[in-house]
Amino acid sequence: MKTIIAEKLKEIERANGIKIVFAYESGSRAWGFPSPDSDYDVRFVYIRNVNDYLSVKEVDGHLSFPITDELDVYGWDLKKVLQLMNKSNTTIFEWLQSPEVYCEEKGFRETLWQLSQGFFSERSNAFHYLGIAKSALLTMEEGNEIKIKKLFYILRPLLAAKWCVEKETIAPMTMEKLLTVLPDEAKVKTTILKLIKQKETAKEADKVMITEELSDFIKTTFEKTTEAVKSVGKDIFETESLDAFFQTMLKRYDNTGNKRKRTAAV
Repeated sequence: MKTIIAEKLKEIERANGIKIVFAYESGSRAWGFPSPDSDYDVRFVYIRNVNDYLSVKEVDGHLSFPITDELDVYGWDLKKVLQLMNKSNTTIFEWLQSPEVYCEEKGFRETLWQLSQGFFSERSNAFHYLGIAKSALLTMEEGNEIKIKKLFYILRPLLAAKWCVEKETIAPMTMEKLLTVLPDEAKVKTTILKLIKQKETAKEADKVMITEELSDFIKTTFEKTTEAVKSVGKDIFETESLDAFFQTMLKRYDNTGNKRKRTAAV
C-alpha cells in the first residue's frame, strides 16, 4: 500500500504543478485503533510556485480526490496550514504528530512542529475536542449501543480535551499517549485497552454496549472538562513567525530544481 500511496502522491504533484513537502496518515491508523476494514487516510501539505500566490486569481487552498474503498487522499496548501495554525487549529497539531509518514522534505515537519508550540490555545483546542465527542455521543442508540468506531470518536477527543485542560499543552495524537492522562490503576483505562484490542478484529460498523462504568466516565469527564475550560481566556497570536516560515519555504521550493532531499518512508 505504501508503494501505491507514493505513486499517487507523485501523480498529484505532476497533475497540479505543486510540491508536496509532507505526507502522512491521519485517522484511526494513526490514532492507534484501526479496524481490519479501515481505509488509509492520506493527508499532505503542498506548496505552489510563487507566481500562483502573487496572482489576483483566487487559488483553492486544498486538493481533494474521489474516495476509494482503501484510499482517502486530501491535501492543504501550506498557506492555508499556516493560517489555520494562527487560529490554533487542532487538526494541524495532530497531523504534525502522525506516527506514519509517507514522505517528507528534510526537516520540514520538525521545524513546523517547533513553530506550532507558540500557537497552542488551550481554550480552542479543548472546545474542539469536546465538540467532536458531543457529536459522536448523539449517534448512541437506545440501550447505550453504539458503533465501535463512533465510541472511539467519543473517547479519544474526551481524553484529548482532558489533556489540554490539565496539562495545558498540545494533546498527543495517539491513543496510547492520551491514555497516560489516566491513572494506571483506573478501571476505565483497562476497559479502553480491551476495546482497542477488540477493534483490531471488529468491523467499524460493529456495535458494542457502553457499560455503566464507561458511561459514567464519559459523562463526568465531559462535564468537568467543559466547566474547567469555560474559565480559560482566549488567545490572540501574531503572524510574523508564520510569515517568515512561509517566505522561507517559498524560496526553497519555488520550482528552481534545487530542492532538498525528500525523506521517504520505508
